[in-house]
Amino acid sequence: MRDFQQFEFWQKAHTLTLKIYLSTKSFPKEELYGLTSQMRRSSSSIPTNIAEGCGRESIPELKRFFSIAAGSCSELQYQLMLSKDLKYISDNLFTEHTAEVICIKRMISKYIGKL
Repeated sequence: MRDFQQFEFWQKAHTLTLKIYLSTKSFPKEELYGLTSQMRRSSSSIPTNIAEGCGRESIPELKRFFSIAAGSCSELQYQLMLSKDLKYISDNLFTEHTAEVICIKRMISKYIGKL
């Protein structure tokens, strides 16, 4: 078993999740069960799946959960784009969050490649 908190990409993913929760607070109320919920779920799925993978005994299971986390990065990346296009977030916030998501995804992919 591995300590998920020691991974820099888990730390970055956790911080990004907190930022997404803050960013989505200002979304329209009609999005509460739509885009707001989806973005919160996909962002929290990233560190959650990293943590779950670290709790698994085998390398194939670890890879599977880390791959799910990377997939959640792609999901969140699209949701950020949609939020920007709907004018729910600013261009600056979109650029900042998207850069963070891409960085996290690259770090996860690089780690998976080393296994």
